[in-house]
Amino acid sequence: MSKALFCIENLRVAYPHRNGEEASWAVDDVSLSLQPGERMGLVGESGCGKSTIGRAVMRLLPASSRIQGQVTFQEQSVFDLTPNQLRKFRGEAIALIFQDPMTRLDPLMTIGKHCIETLQAHSPELSTRSAKKKALATLEKVNIPASRWNQYPHEFSGGMRQRVAIALALLLNPKLIVADEPTTSLDVTVSAQILKELTRLCGEENMGLLLISHDLAMVAEYCDRIGVMYNGKMVEMGSTETVFRHPQHEYTRSLLKAALHIQAVNDSGELIIVNDEQKQLPIINKQSPILSLTELKQYYTIEPNFIERLLNTQTQTIKAVDGINLDLYSKEILGLVGESGCGKSTLSRTILQLIRPTSGKVEFLGQDLTRLSRQEIRSSRRQIQMVFQDPHACLNPAMTVGQSIADPLFIHNLADPVKAKEQVLWMLEKVGLTPPKVYYERYPSDLSGGQQQRVAIARALITHPKLLICDEPVSMLDASVQSQVLDLMLQLKEEFELTYLFITHDLCLARFLCDRIAVMNSGKIVELGLTKNIFANPQHPYTKTLLAAAPLLARA
Repeated sequence: MSKALFCIENLRVAYPHRNGEEASWAVDDVSLSLQPGERMGLVGESGCGKSTIGRAVMRLLPASSRIQGQVTFQEQSVFDLTPNQLRKFRGEAIALIFQDPMTRLDPLMTIGKHCIETLQAHSPELSTRSAKKKALATLEKVNIPASRWNQYPHEFSGGMRQRVAIALALLLNPKLIVADEPTTSLDVTVSAQILKELTRLCGEENMGLLLISHDLAMVAEYCDRIGVMYNGKMVEMGSTETVFRHPQHEYTRSLLKAALHIQAVNDSGELIIVNDEQKQLPIINKQSPILSLTELKQYYTIEPNFIERLLNTQTQTIKAVDGINLDLYSKEILGLVGESGCGKSTLSRTILQLIRPTSGKVEFLGQDLTRLSRQEIRSSRRQIQMVFQDPHACLNPAMTVGQSIADPLFIHNLADPVKAKEQVLWMLEKVGLTPPKVYYERYPSDLSGGQQQRVAIARALITHPKLLICDEPVSMLDASVQSQVLDLMLQLKEEFELTYLFITHDLCLARFLCDRIAVMNSGKIVELGLTKNIFANPQHPYTKTLLAAAPLLARA
């Protein structure tokens, strides 16, 4: 066997503790190795130590962290590298793709400037023209057009920003890529394209890939080997086929069971099989829509900069939402699927009137929201609430869980402090955060990702809305927690008689949860129908492309 490209031996990592107390091991005696060109997946629930391994490999842990064991790259100790060697090592030898692209991108720099700076930092002799040529070719690989070279990160969707972060990692042709949830915010088509590109590069350039993910189907499709982590330890490791077909550890079996639970829909779509029980899909009441969108448009203009104005460059118009007609009926779950940048999130913000539409109507319970005053819109939001993709970003870190959930009650003058606390404790019980009095006093930083999302759901439900808009609410959660949160949402839907607009790029989730699906592409709804019909007999070429790109455990 050839010499290993990369080795971790008996690695232990403990983060510094606030009170100076002895901290437990975040990574506890983990060993693994990668051969050149090999692709390995690392899976496990949030907080199990996956990302800590990625940061240890790159020497990005806090200086006061306790570290034991060895990390070697091409038989050289990573922990012994000098600052100059480390700068060269990062990017040229190993590149790290972060889960959150905004931690990688400078908001004051254009995308082009990011690329040029990265290339010239490692190759000062490279001319700006040559650097731009190489950068544009790399951006094209991840579907970023040259026309967006001079734009800033805030002008990109979350998925588009992630594509930029992946392009930056590929720029220097590293020998190993450590990808930490690299496609969490990407739709299935772009995710498939990028992972195919990464795996192709692995083969052509003999480049290793350590893919850290909670998406078991994706790991099964793109990785040769898999390591399963639980509570800081590596509990199972082997070839992907062996681990998925014959899991040895109880935790691996529970992960697979949770993932298959979400995928367990038969081809007719009429019944969902959950834990060997049959659950009939609800009958949609189509008497009158709760929400009706008519010719809704949201256009943005990109003004040319000074040099572009001198060259008489025309103003660009981006049609984020382009003539949407859509009805949402009481007590149904409508899934909105499509690639990143297609306008899904813009549409949700336009419905809420967080941004005013260019034209068209948004009618909610018979009232046109586009004609309301600012105060009237604020009042209407009591009946329409939103659950965002990243619960950590939407919860104030300085407020306790109790304060965060109670806040909407005070905004809408629905309760005094005593009544508010009673309602919050009751809601915490409903979303499964028990004992509620304990969670009431905690801060978001004390909670796991799944618990934070339960808090976000409780906050959205506290005003007893009729419509809940969920924008990728479980995409950042691992399979077992995803399953719990989705089951919770179905349970709460029945109890509170809710209607959901569920925005997702994960077709398995849409199939599991939704009564109907609207497929969105380039600002337009290209296909709309019952979930079972969309999956059994897709009509639009784009829908067929989406379905073909979705990784399934059954295919693994």
